[in-house]
Order: sequence, then structure tokens, then C-alpha cells
Amino acid sequence: MPGLGTTFGRGGATTAQQDLVNADAILIIGSSMAEAHPVGFRWVVKAREKGALVIHVDPRFSRTSSMADLWAPIRAGSDIAFFGGVINYVLANNLAVREYVVAYTNPSSLI
Repeated sequence: MPGLGTTFGRGGATTAQQDLVNADAILIIGSSMAEAHPVGFRWVVKAREKGALVIHVDPRFSRTSSMADLWAPIRAGSDIAFFGGVINYVLANNLAVREYVVAYTNPSSLI
């Protein structure tokens, strides 16, 4: 992303991919991380070895899909509807981590 170049350097990211190893679940949407970011993808593999659930949401089946626990082949262009469904499910089933939402996000008034 060109906008990150000045601050983080070319190819820089705003997240620490090494922290993925500590995740309980990893949702990869619209990316074949195994092919496009193989160095960062090793942290996903390590997390999966520790028991993390890996979900890949993408219209194409790829190497990322093949190693994921769940591949959700949505139609191209339906990602916003998918996110809406996930948000609805989390709110309807009271699955949001309230303390985190209130302290670190804007929609704390919704929870």
C-alpha cells in the first residue's frame, strides 16, 4: 500500500503478523495469504498447529483454502453482505467481547 511507505517502509503493514500465533481463530478474507505473503503465513500455520481455527473466505480455492479448517466460497462482490451476516450473528448471540468493544472501538454505544 503506497500510503504506508513513508511511515512503515515499502511492504510495511500496520499489524504485527507474529502475533497471529497467539490467535484462537484467524479469518482470512479476499486474500491468498499462503501465496501472496508466505513469510507472514507461517504464523498462521503455527497458530493452527497450536489449535487455532483458520477460516478462509474467498471465491477462489487456493493454497490458503486447502490448509484452512473452513473455506467459505462466497460470490465475488458479496463480502459486505458476508460481514453484515457475521456482525448480525455476533450481536444476536451476544458473542462480542464487551470490554474490548467499549474500550477500543467506536460502536461501543451499540453493545
